[in-house]
Amino acid sequence: MKGRLNDEPGHNKAGAEAPEVLDETIAEAMRGNLSEEQQKLLEDLDKEAHTRKLSSPLVDKIFYILCILFSLYHFTTAFFGTPVVLVHRSLHVGMMLILSFFMYPFGKKSSYSSISWGDWIFVLLAVSAPLYIWLDFNGVVERAGDPDITDLVMATVLVALVLEASRRTAGWALVGLSLVFIAYGMFGRGMPGMFAHRGYTWMQLSNHFFANTEGIYGTSVSVAASYIFLFILFGAVMSKSGMGTFFNDLAMALAGHSKGGPAKVAVISSGLLGSINGSAVANVVTTGAFTIPLMKKIGYSKDFAGAVEASSSVGGQLLPPVMGAAAFIMAEILSVPYSVIIVHAAVPALLYYLGIIIQVHLRAGKLGLVGLPSERLPLVRNVMRERGHLLVPIAVLLWLLLFSGTTVIYSAVITIVATIAVASLKKTTRMSFKDILDAFADGAKQTVSVAIACACVGIIIGVTSKTGFGLTMANTIITLGSHSLLFTLIFTMVTCMILGMGVPSIPAYIITATIAAPALAKLGIPAIAAHMFAFYYAMFANLTPPVALAAFAASGISGGDPVKTGFSAVKLALAGFIVPYMFVYSPQLLLIDTGFLEAMRVTAGACLGVFLIGMAVEGYLFTAMPHILRVVAFGGAFCLIDSGVLTDMIGLTSLVVVFFWQRHAYAKQTPLGAGKSRVNGPGGSVSE
Repeated sequence: MKGRLNDEPGHNKAGAEAPEVLDETIAEAMRGNLSEEQQKLLEDLDKEAHTRKLSSPLVDKIFYILCILFSLYHFTTAFFGTPVVLVHRSLHVGMMLILSFFMYPFGKKSSYSSISWGDWIFVLLAVSAPLYIWLDFNGVVERAGDPDITDLVMATVLVALVLEASRRTAGWALVGLSLVFIAYGMFGRGMPGMFAHRGYTWMQLSNHFFANTEGIYGTSVSVAASYIFLFILFGAVMSKSGMGTFFNDLAMALAGHSKGGPAKVAVISSGLLGSINGSAVANVVTTGAFTIPLMKKIGYSKDFAGAVEASSSVGGQLLPPVMGAAAFIMAEILSVPYSVIIVHAAVPALLYYLGIIIQVHLRAGKLGLVGLPSERLPLVRNVMRERGHLLVPIAVLLWLLLFSGTTVIYSAVITIVATIAVASLKKTTRMSFKDILDAFADGAKQTVSVAIACACVGIIIGVTSKTGFGLTMANTIITLGSHSLLFTLIFTMVTCMILGMGVPSIPAYIITATIAAPALAKLGIPAIAAHMFAFYYAMFANLTPPVALAAFAASGISGGDPVKTGFSAVKLALAGFIVPYMFVYSPQLLLIDTGFLEAMRVTAGACLGVFLIGMAVEGYLFTAMPHILRVVAFGGAFCLIDSGVLTDMIGLTSLVVVFFWQRHAYAKQTPLGAGKSRVNGPGGSVSE
């Protein structure tokens, strides 16, 4: 797919000759090959990606072998069974700590090519904690609640190692929050009012973190050691088979030629890839490396092009079947099968992406943009013939999760094996033995940051369970909301987004699920709706200024303004910001206790509401909208949020009014524009 770039921005207007835009640089980016500048951007913005490049062949080989061995441990124990719970979780945390001290240096001035003597000490200490539990498991369990001095030392070492590894992988925010909770656990006796508790010594707290399954070795680590590791490994194997190239080519073939095609390609490819890899910033850089230049080339502004990629990449964590890692934790907390979570998540995720697609389509119409030249794009049949068989493992996974009754862990193992087998059917996707080993090594490396965050958040959850802080916060949120569901939802949303601005999305969700979700459940909201509400806003922090890492990454590629890109991304994702309120007030959107016909009615109403939101935000349907019509569209959209028949009728009436008003305005303009829509019209313009 070689071509030449047209150097004139905005050249690709309606009626203009479509430029050849698929040059070798963009084609390389489509294949997942990042330039040095793009890799540096990823490392600068995503601390998790800024890892060592070991110069010593011996040390690098040791690290590579350890990664493979750790992946094989998780893979084989998933198939044959794990050791006793506490031993298995301690081994998992120990393995991730070892890799973290290999991968991440102590500070910015430390060597990124060699491991210091201090890090070797950290590695040895990381070995000591699981070894101690392994050798004296019965003693550790029997002494829980009454530890001896050795238990105290080992618990302190574990907490210190987890905090240090978390600082290296994710920065100070989560570490600082953990230290605040530790201080609260130790000195809470002096806190005012309802926040006061009996107070605990360091020996009591550290033993709680170390010797049971309510602290560091709690639910989040349990999920990381089982589901998360295996599905990240699945993603690594899929990547080695060429799934990323397949998704990119398929998106180009399906949508590249349509109005504003590159923006729709960004939405489709980023959503598909993001569902599997779960990393918003990495997804922005890898997919945005080719979609953003294409969007700019056909006439989208820098800020809008970056915003499309950022909002699409963040949404990947909301899209089944994998949904990043937080969905596995949700299933564990709620004690429901993971298959139930992905069924409940399906309609809201589709509404989120529908909202973005509608806006990019309307923006293209408003600006008079067309798609990419069809002759420069791959054909769907050719893409499917070459790599379409890679969809088989995903179909296998869905069948196993939804219909077979197989456990999630066993489903992941079977799907990994199926991926390797299916990929071998074609030469273009066949993996060598070295490729498989590399995939297993990559799976372990990609799990480190998630696993360490899960271990660190275990400190916060441990203090919360020990002190009763979660119940206190739930009561406080309800009180602040004046026992009003709407105000409580708003307070919860703000809490989730503030946490998510400084803390990675997974611990942000875990913390808010522990603190805020119970408050929503107390007001009669179904538990799954309460957790999904917290989940959505923890994810959206990646979009929302001032700390919008996905938007900042996109602006680094587009050359746009980071803050403007962030606010444009929020506008694009506006439907997604409203969708959680929709499924709280209309649980049928989550397919909770609803029949097929009722679910179809509510979903259709929600889709029309999202369509109205898109029109109101863009101020355009067939031509520019006057402000009063945008208000009508917004009002109709909010009426469709409620699943009641009366409100649906009001919303449908609003849609009819907007549609025919726009058709009439367009018809009046047609003689003047010789059949073309005008960019500027009454009450509207094309400006951002």
